[in-house]
Amino acid sequence: MELKKIGPAQIDALWDLQKQYKSAIGEEEPTDADKDRLAAAIGRGAILFYGAFEEDRLIGCCSVTVGFSTFDYSPSGVFEDFYICPPYRHQGIARGLAAYAYRESGVSSLTVGCADCDTDLYRALGFSVPLGNLLAYEC
Repeated sequence: MELKKIGPAQIDALWDLQKQYKSAIGEEEPTDADKDRLAAAIGRGAILFYGAFEEDRLIGCCSVTVGFSTFDYSPSGVFEDFYICPPYRHQGIARGLAAYAYRESGVSSLTVGCADCDTDLYRALGFSVPLGNLLAYEC
C-alpha cells in the first residue's frame, strides 16, 4: 500500500472514486462539468487530494482544503471526500490516509464536519477534539 498526493494526471482514477463516494452517501452522480471544475481546482492547488494505492489502483482518497486560522495564525485544513473502497476497509488504511493527509498538507489543524452517524468513524481516525457546532450558511 502506498500513500501519495493525487495530481491532475490522476483525475480519471480519482473521478471513479468520487462517483462511488457520491453514490455511497446518496448524492447525485457528478457531471462531466463537475469533473472539469475539480481537475482545475486540483491543478491550481485550491484543493489537495491524497490517495491510497494498491499497485497502480487508487483504492481510497480524501481531500484537504487549506485556509488560514487566527486561532494559531497558521494554515488550517478542512478534511473531506473521504472514501475507502469496501474490500479495503478495516485494514488501517483509513487511519493511515488521514494521518498522511494531515502531515503532507502542512496544516496546523485539521477539522471535519460530519453527520452524527459518522462521528465514531472520524473519532477513530483521530478527530477527537470537539469544537462545538458546525453550521452552514444558507442564502
